[in-house]
Parts: sequence; C-alpha cells; structure tokens
Amino acid sequence: MTRALLALLLATSASAAAPRTLRVDYFHTGNATEERFSLDKVVLEPLPWPGHAARAVDDTNLGKYLFEVRDRDTNQVLFSRGFASIYGEWELTTEAKSQHRTFHESLRFPTPERPVQVLLKKRDAQNAFREVWSLIVDPKDMFVDPSSPPAPGPLLKLLENGPPEQKVDLLILGDGYTEAERARFEKDARRMVDILFTFSPFKERKADFNVWGLMPAAVQSGISRPSTGVHRRSPVGTTYDAFGSERYILTFDNKAFRELSAFAPYEFVEILSNGNTYGGGGILGLYGTVAADSLWAPYVFVHEFGHHFAGLADEYYTSESVYVPSADRLEPWEKNVTALKDPEQLKWKHLVTPGTPLPTPWSKEAYETHSNDVQKRRRQVRAQRKPESEMDSLFVAQRDWEEKFLSSQKYSNKVGAFEGANYEARGYYRPQLDCVMFTRDRVPFCAVCQSAISQVIDLYAGPRPPASRKTP
Repeated sequence: MTRALLALLLATSASAAAPRTLRVDYFHTGNATEERFSLDKVVLEPLPWPGHAARAVDDTNLGKYLFEVRDRDTNQVLFSRGFASIYGEWELTTEAKSQHRTFHESLRFPTPERPVQVLLKKRDAQNAFREVWSLIVDPKDMFVDPSSPPAPGPLLKLLENGPPEQKVDLLILGDGYTEAERARFEKDARRMVDILFTFSPFKERKADFNVWGLMPAAVQSGISRPSTGVHRRSPVGTTYDAFGSERYILTFDNKAFRELSAFAPYEFVEILSNGNTYGGGGILGLYGTVAADSLWAPYVFVHEFGHHFAGLADEYYTSESVYVPSADRLEPWEKNVTALKDPEQLKWKHLVTPGTPLPTPWSKEAYETHSNDVQKRRRQVRAQRKPESEMDSLFVAQRDWEEKFLSSQKYSNKVGAFEGANYEARGYYRPQLDCVMFTRDRVPFCAVCQSAISQVIDLYAGPRPPASRKTP
C-alpha cells in the first residue's frame, strides 16, 4: 500500500463522520425508444467518502439523469447528484434506432447507516425528472462486496489544499502509459493541471481544489484507435472512435475505470490517454478524456472538463456529429445553450449585456462558409491518413482566422443569444460569440459558462452549503 493512500486511510478512519464510499454497479440496456436497468453488485470502496456531509443534496439542476438516496422511513433525500451517461448519448445515435446495447454504470454515495431507497430519474420532454428505476440498498447485506482490487500504483498529490471533504477532489488518471513512462505521465498531469487553473473561474477558486494522480501501468504503450487498426488492452480501456467519431475518446469499461479510481478520493476524473492524435471526450459526472501528447491537449483538456465538471454543452455546430438531430427544438438542460423560445425567459438573461438584441446578429454565413471548408479539408486529412502535423497546421490556420473574424464582430465580448450551437446551425443559441466551448481559439469560458462552473464548485466547496430538503 502506498504511503499517500495509507495516510488517507489513517486520517479519515479515525473520524466517525467519514463513512466509506458505497458504489452501486448496474447495467443500462435499451435502444432509442426504451431502456431497462438491472443490478450488477454493490461495492464498498476502499476509501472514505470524499464529500462534505452538509453538501449532500445537489441543487444545480444539471444532468440528463438524477439519482436520489432516500431514507425509507421519512422519505428524506439523504444524497442526490445529477449526471449524464454514455448510454444517454448513445441513445441519440443512428445505431440506437436499429439495435439494443448494454452499458455498465455506477452510482456512488456515502454508506448509509441503514437500508435506503435509491431512485434513478430521467428528464422527460418538459425537462422534469421522472423515475425510471428504483431499488433498495442495504449496506449490511451479505452480498455487499468489501474486498479491494489491486492498487494501481502510487497516489500522487498534484495539488493539496485541505481535507478531501472540504475541497473539490479531481483525479488525473493515466491510461496507456507503461511503467517506463511513469515520469512522463506525472509531467503530463502536472502540465494539464497548471493549464486548467489559468482559466477563470478555476484560477480564482484554485484553493478550493485538491488534485490527485494515479497511473496503472500498461503492458503496451498507447491506447486503441480502431479506425487505423490499432488495438490496445490498456488498463482503463480508453479508445478513439467512440460511436464511430474518430476524435471521440471514451472508455466503455466502467468497472475497470471505477475500480482503479477507487484508490483516490475523487468527485471528478480526467483521463490522460497516452496518444498524440487529436481527441478527447467529456460526460457530466462520469469523466473527461484527452490525448495527452496532442498539440491541442491543453485546449481539449479544458474544453472536455467543461463538459464533465459543469455539464456544459458543445457550442460548435459545423463539425460532424454522430447524434441524430431532434425534430423538436426542446429547451436543453445545459446552462450555456438555449432554444430561445421566449427571449423574455432566457435562462441567462441576468447576464445579458445591456442594449444587446435577442437574438443577437452576427456574420453567421461568412463564418459557416469558412468553417465548412475547414471541415472538408479535415475529413481529407483523416481519410488519407496524413501526418498529424497536417491536422495541426489546419487547426492553427483555422484558429488564427476565427480569432480575427469573431473579435471584429459588433457584439464581440457581449452576452446575448447567438444562433448556432448544440451541433445545430438553426434553432439553438449560445451566450457569446466565442468561448472555450465553441472554438479552439485562445479565449476564456464565456460569462454564462463561468457562472455554471462556479455553481458546481460551490456545491462541493462553497462558503455556504445548500440547505437540505425533504421531498414528500
């Protein structure tokens, strides 16, 4: 057992206020029109719960799904978290229209003192959460598994500002690094962490974070990239080409991911995949990913962390998407995109720059002409399997053009409602012309994204914990 892990166990085991972390593993099966859930197992993780007991109830209203842990006698919500999932994305793909698939998922919460009811809810067409699954969890059941898997290696303290229960705990998890590459992983991890805290509001709230590092050693360097015939059995299982998108990196091995991550106190995880081809991914409450050796890793790390940490939507719309467009323009739950059904009810109206019209005009057609040409050339680079340096050069030229073009617009740096977002050219709007969630430009998160991020930081390390509530 590593010294850092032993110190964590000793420091927290003495406190009666630090229950162990309980994990409910389950299977999520379905297609585009139906879904089912079934229990796999209940696991007692090796470390105590890293969160603060007074911040147990989620008041952010984020996520496609929400789970609640309720006291069976009083029906009081003891714990809740909104989240998104791989299944929740997959059900929007073409594949989901023609076949069923099963995904492994997990719910983590502090071990209760007695049996509880766990409710899983999903948003309906009106964005209200409706129950889709329920089960009773008894922490004293003989089938609760307290055994620990093998430790993945030493726990690194990349940034430590206080006890886990008082901070936002972020884990940097390496995948595809061999034992001989351990020093490089640590260098990559520290580089990404340093970059994250140059962006507001992370920069101003750095003292509210702890950052940990774990790197399970891979037998072979690198991760899978099926589109080029590369397959690796990496410890975490990250792979390019998720859902057939060459740039989308995910792991579908949830059990491996959870068992490795369990050796660090964490609420959020960024997986550093050992690769130099542009790519990444991010899902609210699950994890973010990035190809650590790509020229664009600093940008991708921060962009994907925006998805994972605060459920921020993609604001771009000219890149290829694997998701089937919705026939209806429903109001998204994400806080940085809107269908703008009623400008008077705009969810970020309090941040709109005075005098800015809604919707907000911009030279949209000129932008689309240039961007669509870039996407055409991008597809050619991949189809012809040209060196990654050619893709990098294309992206640099695109960035330089976009920075000049967008900054010259009349409402540049103003908060309004600019059409083109959420993978759609029409019917969805973003708050500002440019943002980390829109382009690879050297720009900050927009004001709306910063507000959403700050709300999540407050949930875990804010000055005043949200009030607990009872639900009948």
